[in-house]
Amino acid sequence: MQYVSTRGHSATPSFSEILLGGLAPDGGLYLPQQYPQVSGAELDQWRTLSYADLAFQVLRKFATDIPESDLKALAHKTYGADVYCNARAGDDAGQITPLRTLEQKDGSKLVLQALSNGPTLAFKDMAMQLLGNLFEYALAKKGAELNIVGATSGDTGSAAEYAMRGKKGIRVFMLSPHKKMSAFQTAQMFSLQDPNIFNIAVEGVFDDCQDIVKAISNDLDYKAAKKVGTVNSINWARVVAQVVYYFRGYLAATDSNEQKVSFTVPSGNFGNICAGHIARMMGLPIDKLVVATNENDVLDEFFRTGVYRVRKSAETYHTSSPSMDISKASNFERFVYDLLGRDSARVKALFGKVESAGGFDLTGQPGSDGDEFASVIKYGFASGRSTHDDRLATIRFAQENYGITVDTHTADGIKVARENLTPGVTMIVLETALPAKFNETIREALGRDADRPAGFENIESLAQRFEVMPADAERIKAYVAEHTGL
Repeated sequence: MQYVSTRGHSATPSFSEILLGGLAPDGGLYLPQQYPQVSGAELDQWRTLSYADLAFQVLRKFATDIPESDLKALAHKTYGADVYCNARAGDDAGQITPLRTLEQKDGSKLVLQALSNGPTLAFKDMAMQLLGNLFEYALAKKGAELNIVGATSGDTGSAAEYAMRGKKGIRVFMLSPHKKMSAFQTAQMFSLQDPNIFNIAVEGVFDDCQDIVKAISNDLDYKAAKKVGTVNSINWARVVAQVVYYFRGYLAATDSNEQKVSFTVPSGNFGNICAGHIARMMGLPIDKLVVATNENDVLDEFFRTGVYRVRKSAETYHTSSPSMDISKASNFERFVYDLLGRDSARVKALFGKVESAGGFDLTGQPGSDGDEFASVIKYGFASGRSTHDDRLATIRFAQENYGITVDTHTADGIKVARENLTPGVTMIVLETALPAKFNETIREALGRDADRPAGFENIESLAQRFEVMPADAERIKAYVAEHTGL
């Protein structure tokens, strides 16, 4: 398997090199030179596999430099039923990502795919637990160490820290927007006392945190000297791990490969739904990929109009689905690369325009399908947005009609999914987190607290350890250097 940068860098690194490196040297993101294909016969064979064995089958198509016996062992170490044990009543945690049918009417079917049974109660565990094991494996092979610098709007941070705590040769420096996560999310991260975990609360919004991470990744001398890597969804291995549950969801929801399904995905940084796009490019029979946003609707605006318009920090809303309070979707570049026929020069120019002018417009630009934006149609994307009032109404609707409590981001997904149902096609909504992580809004919607899995009852009362710092890349770089000794 050979990999290319979305911005045209000539080197073709291995999967393991990309794993430890993150961004390409030219600031682009890595993608396979060609997407591996999955045949109908393979899909048939995969229908009876455990989640760990399915993960191995998908991963082996991308991580071709890792011996298959080692890769299979890593998949089983990651996706054991003992790791994923927070299922709701009536769900089978041993299925890792069980499906629950919500409603069937007018020939359409709405299904929820549970992705939040991991240790931090969010879908980010599905990729991050694998990433932690892959990092430890790759570093041990090289006798090396890694300093991870990441950014989070809530769930990525805790998933990364729980996956990396105690891992040999790894330190984590996690940036989060100060006072803009839920109380549960904040406590889940800041209460960790492990000596290899460092939490930095940045005075700004998530986009400021993400910009700092990218600035550090693009300082190649500093990155090499301080042995910096990343766990954000710009890391290709994370995206690959997320591809697996699209295959799992499809296989669990269908009886034959003649059937298609659609997926609705609550989206901020475009990493989760980008994995769905990749699964579709591999041959998975997906009808529509539906992007669900909150009030920070940059992606919804693009898929409706062809205009990608990044908001300034002051224009980014602090919402009740805070993990999607993002206006600059870093993984969006991967999709645009495919959308534009893998024209790396065009992609480099467009994302240079994002930095200089705040966005770009694909309408009216000549392309193979009339104009560049028209090409979106063949990739089967749709979109919609949800507001705080919509979230409250959907949480109440899910409780009253389905008998389940959903978190705020999943509520955004359900609301938008119900607007995009197609007769005869099952719509799968990807769950993003358990509702306990956003208890303030659950209480507002239902007048009671969300249920909490054992071990999380009093997490907000635990002692917290973190540093508050300005949105200044040089200050963050100095802090990382001070605490690594490099």
